[in-house]
Amino acid sequence: MRRGRGPASASSTASSSSALFGGESATSSPALDTRIPDLLKELHQLIQQTQDERARSEHNLTNIQKTHERIQYEQKGKSKGTSTAVSPYFKSKLRGLYSTAKADAEVEADLLRKCLDKIAQIKSIRNERRIAAKSAGIFMEQEPPRKTMRRGVLMTLLQQSAMTLPLWIGKPGESPPPLCGAVQAGSDYVAKPGDKVAARVKGPDGDEQWILAEVVSFNTGTNKYEVDDIDSEEGKERHTLSRRRVIPLPQWKANPETDPEALFHKDTLVLALYPQTTCFYRALIHAPPTRPQDDYSVLFEDTSYADGYSPPLTVAQRYVVSCKESKKR
Repeated sequence: MRRGRGPASASSTASSSSALFGGESATSSPALDTRIPDLLKELHQLIQQTQDERARSEHNLTNIQKTHERIQYEQKGKSKGTSTAVSPYFKSKLRGLYSTAKADAEVEADLLRKCLDKIAQIKSIRNERRIAAKSAGIFMEQEPPRKTMRRGVLMTLLQQSAMTLPLWIGKPGESPPPLCGAVQAGSDYVAKPGDKVAARVKGPDGDEQWILAEVVSFNTGTNKYEVDDIDSEEGKERHTLSRRRVIPLPQWKANPETDPEALFHKDTLVLALYPQTTCFYRALIHAPPTRPQDDYSVLFEDTSYADGYSPPLTVAQRYVVSCKESKKR
């Protein structure tokens, strides 16, 4: 199990294998084959409805702008000492226009949520097909067997997985769900086959480390997971682990602009995926994301630096999870 260089406090070596990230499968059933085209058609219709709704609401937004311009023009024309208060007529007009704009925005937001739901359904079906293909020992061009994949391809897939993680967009007043950003799953949560997790395993030298892994199964009788090391040849690095040794990765990005409470705050101790490796290491949050597309800035524990921490490095929300250990060892 070779991993690529990490911090000096928990270093590891380079890798030559791959991960499993959402390709298509030739083994999928006809029912699944027809569901994806149907969902894509529905998604296209919803996108078209969203565009139509946006175009329809533009006229009302233009009226709001023109009304404000008219008010400013009339106020400029008033003589000194005259009240510049907005007239009851314009107040009533603006109230009606803004009420309509709010209703239009709610309709558009509802359509966008439906679009995101369709995308989530498509991704779920693709994942089911990928797992079925893996069980049958069949690999598609989009997802070659691990032993044939170069390290650069693996790193690219990890980046793509982080970039395509959906952004949580809730309704007004709705709290982010478990596994959105820093929001942890409940104690009874069980990750599904194919889910990516941080898994604590013993390395060849007996040292324990947190690795990026994929859930194979969960045994309700023993309360243990079987997970595959994402960075090894298919099935060659399978581990049986208790639930406390498995941390599910976020399934949604938290929006810093609307749900900042769903992000790790500055100086929080976390486990973060060290850049260009498949290992998680202890780190402090240096700065949380400020925009939806931003990553965390983290300081990895690293004994090669005088203060015990690396310079700030960026890590995507997808690969930052809670660390329940004490701050310093």
